[in-house]
Amino acid sequence: MPLSTVLVTGCAGFIGSHLCERLLRDGYRVVGLDNFDPFYPRAIKEANLAAFAGHPHFTFHEADLRHGPAALPQVTVDVVVHLAAKAGVGPSVQDPAAYLENNVLGTGHLLEWMRLGGSSKLFFASSSSVYGNAPEQPFREDANTLATCISPYAATKLAGEQLVHTYHHLYQLDALNARFFTVYGPRQRPDLAIHKFVRLLRAGQAIPVFGDGSTARDYTFVADTVDGIARGVRYLLAHTGVFETVNLGNNNPVPLLKLIAAVGHAVGVRPELTFQPMQPGDVDITFADISKAQNLFGYAPQTSLAEGLRQFVAWLPAASEVAVSE
Repeated sequence: MPLSTVLVTGCAGFIGSHLCERLLRDGYRVVGLDNFDPFYPRAIKEANLAAFAGHPHFTFHEADLRHGPAALPQVTVDVVVHLAAKAGVGPSVQDPAAYLENNVLGTGHLLEWMRLGGSSKLFFASSSSVYGNAPEQPFREDANTLATCISPYAATKLAGEQLVHTYHHLYQLDALNARFFTVYGPRQRPDLAIHKFVRLLRAGQAIPVFGDGSTARDYTFVADTVDGIARGVRYLLAHTGVFETVNLGNNNPVPLLKLIAAVGHAVGVRPELTFQPMQPGDVDITFADISKAQNLFGYAPQTSLAEGLRQFVAWLPAASEVAVSE
């Protein structure tokens, strides 16, 4: 039986590199695509790729989705996992046009590449940000996200979901829209909170707290998110006529002050705090109802916050040898 081939966009990023390793272990052929967006240093992404770049079932293409379908490799794949995106709520408030270009136009170009090339199965990475400050918790996939979306980043992810639905309706695209909830772990982007907190603690510096510390996030360890993606890929390969939206979270929101204390414990340093105003576009809480993904394909996160932080802290010294610019 021939191996199934999966195209992973954003393959050199945090989640993408972990996913490629998992898919290769599971026996897939993997075609990786990345444009090395300068949001953080290229050297970090090249280090992510190095773990599997030499695998005999992996091929890599440097390409930019913004340049249209013709810029993408002419390959035949069974499933596309679309992780590539310009990420970050705060930066999207400062430069919304760049997020529209990368996340909406780029997704549209990928969908056209799939339609023209005959690829009919897509796993689309969306975000818990689409829920904004939704009043009902935990967040369910049938919430009215059009009424709660409050950042340009979230709006571009919601637009991506709508584009995917349109291609499902018009061109029989089988698709899963998966809303990720605050993924963390080894290789995490250097701009994200846990990465910053560990570096600040090790440098003996105070941790900035935006708001009163009561905001909470549904932190999900990267291996659990990747397991959800891998299960989604298998689900797409086994079914036709699919269009579903699912949450891939941890069903366990952690308040910011509790997270900082847990990071301090993992590092072995007592945190000092400086309180600052809330940042524009930030939400009060993310909280995933994960029952739908559990029922569809057996998604069940396994990693506790303490264990996930332990693994992250153990990884960071080697990663910190790569220069980080913010």
